Amino acid sequence: MPRIGPTELIIVLVIILIIFGAGRLPEIGGAIGKGIRAFKRNSAGEDDGAGKGTASATETEKKTKV
Repeated sequence: MPRIGPTELIIVLVIILIIFGAGRLPEIGGAIGKGIRAFKRNSAGEDDGAGKGTASATETEKKTKV
């Protein structure tokens, strides 16, 4: 199995910089980070707040109107 050395990593980063541009890199990095966090959360068996005992804003509004 080939290993990725520092030279190959720099080449890949330069190609990514050329394709996406310097302005969009933080946006892309943030999206990748959110995706990784969501993947870890879902693989651990947690949902996006469902079943944790917290009420959403719409549920709270419905309770206060009654």
